[in-house]
Amino acid sequence: MFGRQMQLAKRDLHRLGTDMRVWAGICAVGIILGLAGPFDTGDVMRTLPRMIYWTGICALTYFTGAVLVGRLMSMFSAHGMPSGGAALAAGVILGPVIMAEVAIINWAVFGASPFDLPYMAELGRDVILVAIVVTVAGWFVDRSSGSQPRKDDNTDGQIRLLDRLPLDKRGALLALSVSDHYTEIRTDKGTELVLMRLSDAIAETAPLPGLQTHRSHWVSLAAVTSAQREAGRAVLTLTDGHQIPVSRSNLAAAKEAGLLPG
Repeated sequence: MFGRQMQLAKRDLHRLGTDMRVWAGICAVGIILGLAGPFDTGDVMRTLPRMIYWTGICALTYFTGAVLVGRLMSMFSAHGMPSGGAALAAGVILGPVIMAEVAIINWAVFGASPFDLPYMAELGRDVILVAIVVTVAGWFVDRSSGSQPRKDDNTDGQIRLLDRLPLDKRGALLALSVSDHYTEIRTDKGTELVLMRLSDAIAETAPLPGLQTHRSHWVSLAAVTSAQREAGRAVLTLTDGHQIPVSRSNLAAAKEAGLLPG
């Protein structure tokens, strides 16, 4: 499990690290903070070193937060926590991690000892508060900017979820499954892992008729070729031979959709 998580984290870092828009934003914020000189850095550093320092801080904390917050929110949401609460909890956990990173950098740059308890208490207060505010604000902006489906979405009949896939994987959508904190998107051209919640992925499958058969699975109705019971549980077979389970709580819905005999 740990090796799998490391593999997914490396994938996230590579994707973000090769996005020039990410670096442009980091450099812009770093330069602005470098010019402003917050937290007394304007008194102890010249302008150029200060901009380099703040750009480094921005890069380290951004990549840490981008990888950690997404995983934490997916994990909390998978256990039924509301998205706002998941964002708050993720920010609380992210804060000490960022504090440790900043403390190490400040130790190397300024000689500020991480064993100085009053200094660490002040640093922790500031960093944890910023981590919580930024995480919750990011969730709020994402929620307000259209991540939730709108009534006028998909008026052209296109499945928005397929736009997240590489061109060679875009085909007929068959099923969605939870894989760690990712959603595995299955088409007739293969599978691809995308960092998003299953509920958000399902919202982007419209107007394709489908059904969530399990807390971790969704299927396209057109992709189901047969259904059978194995060891007392219902299983759906897709056009590519892959099988999807139907939980007891979803049996009635599967029968109503015509996937199982009544």
